[in-house]
Amino acid sequence: MKSLFIVAAVLLSFGKPVLAQNIKLPSIILSNVPFEMEWEGFSHASPENPAIVKGFAGGSFKITSPIGSADVKIQGNIVLEHPLDEGAIESREVSSIPGWLSLLPPLLAIVLALLTKEMLISLFAGIWAGVTIMLSYNPINGFLRSLDGYIVDNLADSGHATILLFTFGFGGLIGIVQRNGGLAGIVAIAAKFAKTRVRGQVATASMGLFIFFDDYANSLLVGNTMRPFTDKLRISREKLSYIVDSTAAPVASIGIISTWIVFAMSLLDGQLQILGIHTNAYLIFLLAIPFSYYAVLAIIFVYMNAIMKREFGPMYEAEKRAITTGAILRPGAKPLSDDSLLRNAMPEGIPHRWYNAVIPVAIVIFGTMVGMVITGMPDVFPENISFLKKILIIMDNTNSSQALLWGSYIATFTAIVMALGQKLLTLRVALESWFEGARTMFLAVIILILAWSLGSVCTDIHTADFIVHHTRDWISPGLLPALTFIMAALISFATGTSYGTMSILIPLIVPLSVQLTGDVHNVMFWATFSAIISGATFGDHCSPISDTTILSSLASGADNVDHVQTQLPYALVVGSVSILFGFLPIGLIPGAGYLTGVMFYAISITVLFLILKFYGKTLPAEPSELSGVESP
Repeated sequence: MKSLFIVAAVLLSFGKPVLAQNIKLPSIILSNVPFEMEWEGFSHASPENPAIVKGFAGGSFKITSPIGSADVKIQGNIVLEHPLDEGAIESREVSSIPGWLSLLPPLLAIVLALLTKEMLISLFAGIWAGVTIMLSYNPINGFLRSLDGYIVDNLADSGHATILLFTFGFGGLIGIVQRNGGLAGIVAIAAKFAKTRVRGQVATASMGLFIFFDDYANSLLVGNTMRPFTDKLRISREKLSYIVDSTAAPVASIGIISTWIVFAMSLLDGQLQILGIHTNAYLIFLLAIPFSYYAVLAIIFVYMNAIMKREFGPMYEAEKRAITTGAILRPGAKPLSDDSLLRNAMPEGIPHRWYNAVIPVAIVIFGTMVGMVITGMPDVFPENISFLKKILIIMDNTNSSQALLWGSYIATFTAIVMALGQKLLTLRVALESWFEGARTMFLAVIILILAWSLGSVCTDIHTADFIVHHTRDWISPGLLPALTFIMAALISFATGTSYGTMSILIPLIVPLSVQLTGDVHNVMFWATFSAIISGATFGDHCSPISDTTILSSLASGADNVDHVQTQLPYALVVGSVSILFGFLPIGLIPGAGYLTGVMFYAISITVLFLILKFYGKTLPAEPSELSGVESP
């Protein structure tokens, strides 16, 4: 109680209290982890210039207002009281919890998913556990608030709703082009040029390189388009989802223009302005691309194990099963898209015309790009700026989810018109096909909602803050790139969000890197910045609770847990090589430059080759004829 009077006295000392008070408190605080709150109500304080309270539970608080500051010691839960006009007392309380509990929700979800292979139960268990912790360990309230709070809120979010509508719309589009013979036409054309499993995998990966502007669009387009073709070639769904996932986020993270890059640049530009550094954030990104070791090596590794016909770990067993038995899915697997609804859906006598699929898919791609320009176009451009700068401004303001939504439904309309014009389908059959295709996306949509909800829980329970607080002390100048990558990988894997990881680490690491290196125009800074992006990429396409991982499983028709279990060993190998032969030496070798960075790629690729050569196993010989293999 004594501490409460101390707080009140401190608050009074800053000046005459005002009636309009506003305290912005975190939902919960972690013991021994710094937190921050804003307190409007001191004399001369305002929403634009609030008093800031900094400290940690059980520790010392530093309260700073526009006219002074003081330190306050409070133990246990935080209770802040201050007088209002007319003698009233306002009290606010925030509970504190042991910091390690913030790791429980994501870890519970990940471990349960890997053990039980039940994504729905695992994700909800993580949500329930997190909300229960935040609500004073009351499981009943935790269960209820999980439903009407986090799940409903994420479903109601306009950005999330847009992605869900796009997912349903794209599923419907696939249903139409499946029934009108378009996908069968693509498979027939592709089969003439890619008659082996190696060529099929290379073709799929190359298509992933082509769609570089957005990882969502990449996953859904590549997976859905190539799935019938790879099924014919006896490429397991696990391998297809790995190829799709490893050419989605990694490609988008180093694309010259992509939603990923513009987001990262906007964060970097904000930090450069704060630091008073007058340089182009896009230039920094271009200079940093050669040091994006994980993203580049992840893409290269896709081609390497396809060409060498060697696999290891669970992926070897999946590929061996597909080649020898034709079973592209594990017995008992639960693929996120139920393509059994579409199997044999094409009526008799429908011609296999490739353009009935290619034209709608092309409209999705180009329609999305046009939509991104429309949604990002400002009313007036600043005067005397270059064309490239205009593009960056557009990308910075664009709404990619909205653009994807427009592209998918315009393509759907086009596909229906084409089917009707060629008298391939009636309007009734076309609409039935759309609904059948949309139904295949239902399970994935539920999982996406739960994954977003778990991400919100991780934000409110400060999972990332705990990881950052307990890892940043490891950082030393020479180890900065490697430790930054590890920190980013841990945060993105635990939370399932790449954007969230970048939002946390760029404001933290960029000033630290400038302080240690002295400037932004040096190899150490470029490598450190790339380490943030690469680490965020790692978690984005490896974590079972990541939306991109889920979408890759969805588009490929794979079991999400099987996808994670087969992909994770490959990602860990590439990540380890990236650290040992990329991020570590670039930081530790004095005077390292671009030539040195290229040399590290040569060493890294050689190491990956040797791992496949001596640790990987040779796959069984392909059947002489890879035709007639149907999806299970």
